[in-house]
Amino acid sequence: MVEKKEYACEERILALLKQRGFTVTTTESCTGGLLAGRLLNAAGASEVYKEGYITYSNEAKEKLLGVSRQTLASYGAVSEQTALEMAQGAAKQAGADAALATTGIAGPGGGTQEKPVGLVYIGCHVNGVTVVEEHVFAGERAQVRSLSVEAALSLLERMLLGTE
Repeated sequence: MVEKKEYACEERILALLKQRGFTVTTTESCTGGLLAGRLLNAAGASEVYKEGYITYSNEAKEKLLGVSRQTLASYGAVSEQTALEMAQGAAKQAGADAALATTGIAGPGGGTQEKPVGLVYIGCHVNGVTVVEEHVFAGERAQVRSLSVEAALSLLERMLLGTE
């Protein structure tokens, strides 16, 4: 017998989006689709989820989201500025009221002293307001990606509740 997994966080978020008449989109680098998958786990997601972007390369960030080449050159793909532009660009491209963006270094390689493995920036855009959080998660690649998704969902929920 398969146990039913609860998706309370996703269900709360979808209820908040529906309540406000909002739609949502996602753009992901380090989480590579896991974030969209989590939102789509909840029944009724098709009523509010517009579309998702996996923008792993800098070229995809520029082409699909309009992230500035200057931002990428000056700050890098893993930066507060890039996460901000990813979230805003995704909302604009999808015509969505809310957008979540993830960009980071999941590891095991790719880290530096300035930008260690586990460094993740999460951008959240809701109804014209964009917030970016910086996190440094410990653990292996899968853990960093999973923790990034949890943090992104938490940020979106807080913004929808007006507590962020």
